[in-house]
Amino acid sequence: MISPPHLLETLIIFARHPELGRVKTRLAAGIGNEAALVVYRRLLAHTRAVVAPLAAHKTVWLVGEGSETAADWAGFEQRPQPTGDLGEKMQAAFAHDFARPAQAAVIIGTDCPGLTTAHLTEAYAALRTHDLVLGPAVDGGYYLLGTRALHASLFEHKPWSTATVRAETLADAARLGLRVHLLPELQDVDTAADLRAWHEVAGPSASPDLRVL
Repeated sequence: MISPPHLLETLIIFARHPELGRVKTRLAAGIGNEAALVVYRRLLAHTRAVVAPLAAHKTVWLVGEGSETAADWAGFEQRPQPTGDLGEKMQAAFAHDFARPAQAAVIIGTDCPGLTTAHLTEAYAALRTHDLVLGPAVDGGYYLLGTRALHASLFEHKPWSTATVRAETLADAARLGLRVHLLPELQDVDTAADLRAWHEVAGPSASPDLRVL
């Protein structure tokens, strides 16, 4: 069934308050806490910039505390991330949006400097004719997931932060008979090696704000 474009579309963003020593800890192991905090602040700013043009209802689910970040996300619905592992948190966020009810919901994090407004627009357009949209990350995970209904199995029994998450999610989608649309593969930035790899791929188009190495 094709969803009319005027129905409610929502965007879920998982983020952290930018606290020294509490963000991008794997990246910090390679470049230090202060540089990692700089990168994370700039990733947050990049994320806010690319989602700003979207008409979707936007909710940022935050970890940590910080009035500065709350002000940065002015205009977004702001909620604390629920407890549990990543899958449980995502499932709760999607359940919250589908209870509105939303006809299409997309979730992203704040780790993907290559993400553009065009990728997000493509995701919502694809959800008018597909059941699931996945933005594959180079590391074997995904930077975006969109769906038109809550499918609990997509968030259960996954080895989060490993190279098999994307494959296992697609296997679940196949078992459920879901029509899947794949976005272009992009580089998440979780480690110093990821940051260098993204600079190499992006070349001159890489944001100078993220060139801390």
